[in-house]
Amino acid sequence: IGNQKWAGNVEIHIKSSDWYLHRHEQDEQYNNVILHVVWEHDVPIFRKDNSVIPTLPLKSFVSKAVLQQYLALTKPKSWIFCESQIRLTDTFLMKNWLESLFFERLENKAVPIKNLLAATNNDWEAVLFYSLVKNFGLNTNGEIFFKALQSIPFSVIRKESFEVQNLEAIFFSQLDLLSEAAEDAYAKDLQARAYYLTQKYRLKKNGVEPVQFFQHRPDNFPTIRLAQLAMLYHLRQNLFAKIIAAASMTDLYELFDSGVSAYWENHYQLDKVSPAKKKRLSKSFIDLLVMNTIVPIQFAYAESRGKEISESLVQLLQTIPPEKNIVIEKFANFGITSESAFETQSLLQLKNNYCSKGKCLQCAVGVNLLKRNE
Repeated sequence: IGNQKWAGNVEIHIKSSDWYLHRHEQDEQYNNVILHVVWEHDVPIFRKDNSVIPTLPLKSFVSKAVLQQYLALTKPKSWIFCESQIRLTDTFLMKNWLESLFFERLENKAVPIKNLLAATNNDWEAVLFYSLVKNFGLNTNGEIFFKALQSIPFSVIRKESFEVQNLEAIFFSQLDLLSEAAEDAYAKDLQARAYYLTQKYRLKKNGVEPVQFFQHRPDNFPTIRLAQLAMLYHLRQNLFAKIIAAASMTDLYELFDSGVSAYWENHYQLDKVSPAKKKRLSKSFIDLLVMNTIVPIQFAYAESRGKEISESLVQLLQTIPPEKNIVIEKFANFGITSESAFETQSLLQLKNNYCSKGKCLQCAVGVNLLKRNE
C-alpha cells in the first residue's frame, strides 16, 4: 500500500459497514486485518487502536456495462441462466471447457474410491466390487445395495464365488429379500444357504431400508440386478485385473457379458414364475457401469501409480453413445448437442456443479458471454 509492503489478513464484505454488522470490532483476531475489500465503501472501519483499516472498493473498477450484462445473465430463466446465449459460445472454448469438466467429474468420482481403498486396506478388487454394487442398484437402490453389502467382507465373496447360489444367498439375505414363508425349492435352498453362511462368517446386517421395486421395469428389479451381480462374480475371477487390462469397449462388453442363474431366467421375484428370458446385462447397462464405475476406477488406479491415461479414457467414452436423460435433452433444446458419453458426462458436471449453483463467473461459458458483450 503506497510504498509499504504489508503482510496479514484480508477481509471481504459487500459493504464496509458489514464489518460492524458481523461485530468484527469485538473480536481481537480482526486487529491484524491489513486490507478490507468491499463492493461499496459506505463507512470507514477502525482497528481497536483507532487506526483506519485501508479499504479497497471494487465498485469503481467495474464498468456499468459489464455489471448490467452480469445482472442480465443471472436473471431467473426457465432452466439455466445462459440458456438463450449458450449456443453462441465459441466452439473451441466449449470443447476445452467440456474436457476440463470431464476430468473435474472424474476427480469428484475418485474421492469415494480413495475412501473405499483406505477402508479395504488397499484391496482394489474389493473397491471394484463395492463400487459395482452401488451401480447395480441404480439411483433408487444404489445406496441401499452399497450399505447392505458392505457388511460382507470381500474375502467372503472370493471364497464363495465358486457357487453362484452362495453369492445369491448372501446378497439376498443381507437385503432382507429372503422370506421364511417361501414355498418353492430354490427359495428354500437360498434360505438354508444364507443361514449357514451367515453363521459361518458371522455376518451382521447394517439395518438398511427396504429395496424399492416400485417404478422399475422388471429387468431392473433389485432381485434381477443382484442375481446378475452374483453371476458376474461367479464367472469372472480377478475382475479388477481384467478391467485394468481392457483396452476398448469391445473388451469390456465381453468381460461383462453375463446373465443370471437358470432360476432367474423365468422369475423376477422368488416364488413367482414369469415367462422365460435370458436377462443378460445389456450394452446400455454396461455403458452405465463403464461411465460410473470402470472409468473412475481406471483413473484412480492410474493416478495412484503415477501413470497418465487421460487421453485413453476420453477416447473410450467417445465410443459410447450419448446418455439419454432430461439434462442432456434440455441442453440439446438450447443448441448444445452431444455425440458421445464423454460430452454428456461433461454436461452433467456443468449443470450440477455450475449452472444449478449459479457459478457463472467460475464457468468458462459465463465468462466468455460476459466478455462477448463488453
